[in-house]
Amino acid sequence: MKIKNFYKNKKVLVTGVSGFKGAWLSSWLLLLGSKVYGTGFSPNKNRNLFYKLKLDKKINFKLFDIRNYEKLKHYILKTKPEIIFHLAAQPLIYESYKKPYTTFDVNCRGTLNVLDISKKCNFIRSLIFVTSDKCYENNFSKKGFKETDKLGGIDPYSASKASSELFVRAYRESFFINKKKCGISTARAGNVIGGGDWSDKRLIPDCIRSIINKKTIIIRNPNFNRPWQFVLEPLKGYLMLAKDQYKNPKKYSSAWNFGTEPKSVTNVKEIVKLIIQKWGSGKMKINSKKNFYEQHNLQLDITKAKKNIKWRPSYSIKKSVYVTAEWYYRVLKLKQNSETVTNNQIQRYMDENSWR
Repeated sequence: MKIKNFYKNKKVLVTGVSGFKGAWLSSWLLLLGSKVYGTGFSPNKNRNLFYKLKLDKKINFKLFDIRNYEKLKHYILKTKPEIIFHLAAQPLIYESYKKPYTTFDVNCRGTLNVLDISKKCNFIRSLIFVTSDKCYENNFSKKGFKETDKLGGIDPYSASKASSELFVRAYRESFFINKKKCGISTARAGNVIGGGDWSDKRLIPDCIRSIINKKTIIIRNPNFNRPWQFVLEPLKGYLMLAKDQYKNPKKYSSAWNFGTEPKSVTNVKEIVKLIIQKWGSGKMKINSKKNFYEQHNLQLDITKAKKNIKWRPSYSIKKSVYVTAEWYYRVLKLKQNSETVTNNQIQRYMDENSWR
């Protein structure tokens, strides 16, 4: 069954819907004809994208803290979603050093709340918990991490995501094992780029802010390699996985990597060059002062997703950067409507993937 046919009229809940990925995912679900419900939290640096896309008017939206068990329970019981994408989180490594307790509290307790409430709800058929490629213990290997590799993380953000993975696995094996009509999986992706991301100390937003303000782009870690991917790439994986485990929970409930093709990592300096090239202006300067620990290489092995759910990335890193820069250029430079630009990019991506 085509993705569009599957999601039409499905009741879908997206936690963290007012964030960057949440806004893109809910926009896509609306184009697919889903009945979208969402929870968000304020303050949220990316809330501007959510409201610019008018999503607060298009979906059933509630603003509250994911750590509030009773409010979340009431909302889930009232809306009765068939599918839940749990994206609500504190998503930044540098912020986790400033607020480690909050990072663990939000990322772990938020996951725990969704798990505990969902295990009692027979109307839920598919659960996707979005974690991170940083949930793996750094083994200093140049090979991609497999889903069976050891979980870990020595910074608060990474450790919180590894902990969330363990929570999901424990609930899946202890409580969902007998829920024969509910699939539950974790999805691991990272270094996602796309229009509308305004987070501090993230490469693309920092580059765009510098270019717009006619300032030099300061590069912190020029040689750090990252598997950069356009936001719709992992979201496509989440949508495909949720569909498959909805139909066959026993077969598809597990951990899944959604990364780039092997040997496609690119360093920070090359990404900045591509952005400047696409925009047509901008300068960069290297300032390698190290402020906090980050893994140098974060390649994921995506063999499992390619083989079992027939997912694979569609855009090269160069195209991912160009499409991202195009969004900002159209919205900020050409003053085009961000809702139109976003929906056009989603539609183009679907057309190129033959999803109509």
